[in-house]
Amino acid sequence: MKLRFQESEIRQWADKYHYPLEGEVLALKGPVLKAGCLNKRQLGLVALWKAPRSAKHVDKNTNAYIKEVTAFAFQANDERARIESLTILDGVAWPTASVILHLFHRDPYPILDFRALWSIGLPVPSQYEFSLWWPYVEYSRAVAARNDVDMRTLDRALWQYSKERQKR
Repeated sequence: MKLRFQESEIRQWADKYHYPLEGEVLALKGPVLKAGCLNKRQLGLVALWKAPRSAKHVDKNTNAYIKEVTAFAFQANDERARIESLTILDGVAWPTASVILHLFHRDPYPILDFRALWSIGLPVPSQYEFSLWWPYVEYSRAVAARNDVDMRTLDRALWQYSKERQKR
């Protein structure tokens, strides 16, 4: 893994970032952290922000099920249990699960996204697995720490760089 741009440019790329609904999604952080879990409405908004086409599947989950699964993920000590437990929710694949951890877990997590992967020189796999996820987390944490930026700033930079530079 290697950034396709200079680490000193992270803040510049992040400052260019804009994506619909981000403000509404970020506003959920306080209530979710206080509750220790997501509810159905909150998960629906997160899913709509990350994966609009699959967001409708969130409705198949009951509110109680969502609360139970997300509370487990936030309290789990095992990294694989944190990410993979979220994928048992209808409408939540690896990318949306990564958003949930990114936004609402006490530890910093990157968002799993084809744009972010491209910006660090990784191909998008046909199927996401923990063997990709965990090295990606460790790499992202190291880059963020080395450059004194939070994970949200790094994620914005990775996404924006790809949006402007990746050929379709």
